[in-house]
Amino acid sequence: MKRNRLEAFSDGVIAILITIMVLELSVSGGSGFGALRHVLPGLLSYVLSFVYLGIYWNNHHHLLHLCKRVTGGILWANLHLLFWLSLIPASTGWLGESRFAAGPAAVYGAILLMSSLAYLLLQRAIVASQENESILKSALGSDWKGKLSVLLYVAGIGASFWSNWVAVGLYVLVTFLWLVPDRRVEVALMEGDVPFGGQ
Repeated sequence: MKRNRLEAFSDGVIAILITIMVLELSVSGGSGFGALRHVLPGLLSYVLSFVYLGIYWNNHHHLLHLCKRVTGGILWANLHLLFWLSLIPASTGWLGESRFAAGPAAVYGAILLMSSLAYLLLQRAIVASQENESILKSALGSDWKGKLSVLLYVAGIGASFWSNWVAVGLYVLVTFLWLVPDRRVEVALMEGDVPFGGQ
């Protein structure tokens, strides 16, 4: 399988997930602006999840540009990531409907945690496929952002039973870590003279 087919499939899945989330938003209870008060928690959870899916889409795009060949391990690691991302719409709906209650906030954090671990696994699968000289491995370095994200998710899951707003705040904090596309990969692409386009 060529890289562009894997990327196109992943792009399609993420686009569908975003579409599912927005279709679940509905405004009812009147025509005034006061009606928006009832939908605000759902809208806020949608915005947070939209940003998360956007971050994954962006970094996944960069990541695959350092993948020279697609192996069976990479295919399964990618499907594993898409599985966890596919649970985000359901957990987003529950989080918004419950107005960020403890249980839904913990489940939402657990799905974000598993998505993060699945992304790390995909990185490892790509590094393993590159054998001796892995451009991705040198680009990732210590990967402090990936490790810190995992710690923040675990802290958020624990905090959700004490203060659901602290938990959501920690999840928002992770988005600020990743809003800017991963520059390490961009630098590796330029220095390694890797073509920045589909194969």
